[in-house]
Amino acid sequence: MDLGLSGRTALVGGASTGLGRASAERLAAEGCRLALWSRGGEGLERAAGEIRRAHSVEVTTISGDAADSSTAALVAAAAEKALGRVDIVVLNAGGPPPSEATKTDPAEWRRSFQLLAITPIELTTLLLPGMRERKWGRVVSIMSSGIRQPIPELSYSGACRSALAAWLKTISLEVMADGVTVNGVLPGRLDTARVASLDRTRAERAGTTAGEVRASFERAIPAGRYGDPDELGAYVAWLCSDPARYQTGTFVPIDGGSLRGLP
Repeated sequence: MDLGLSGRTALVGGASTGLGRASAERLAAEGCRLALWSRGGEGLERAAGEIRRAHSVEVTTISGDAADSSTAALVAAAAEKALGRVDIVVLNAGGPPPSEATKTDPAEWRRSFQLLAITPIELTTLLLPGMRERKWGRVVSIMSSGIRQPIPELSYSGACRSALAAWLKTISLEVMADGVTVNGVLPGRLDTARVASLDRTRAERAGTTAGEVRASFERAIPAGRYGDPDELGAYVAWLCSDPARYQTGTFVPIDGGSLRGLP
């Protein structure tokens, strides 16, 4: 299926590894020109180089820490300068540290809210006017299944991403008539470095091994396995496509059937 994305431009966050990288790969495969951003370093440049070679598309990189209040404006300006315009923004950032809900820290709440709510809201707000003026735009947020079913040790993540989801749902109603869609994906247990780290932390607390933690999760997932990041990346590309132009304000689990309740 032709997704109608050839020649479009996309700004992808957290693109060095994991779900951001998988989403960038899929968009590049559809012919998008890319601006990849994360905290920078060799990993970001390596990802950009590999995507260029694999898909023969223009890829630029932008360094910025989403936990810094100045980053959204810098990233938006750099992306528009490099690409000329931004048609697609994929909101994605690494998660805060795990914490029991009754043992959280005010300083970490402030950092996490900047990371997962304020920066993506500001970045989207800066890029929306151009999308609306051109009558075409896509906003896709990579979130967490924790906004539907709280995960005990991910209290910062669940609360801050829930705030972002509420804002995204609200703006989706305001920009749809201008050809801009706003959607999110809710990853479950996908095979990323972040999930591996969470498994190790849980194993240390429980006095077991990361392998045993993973096996326990896999037994509980109807699909019987952790997901591949590309399985989420493929859906992100779909949400950005022309055929998906009538879908907005949705938050779709990509979790192998783990969420049992109705939406």
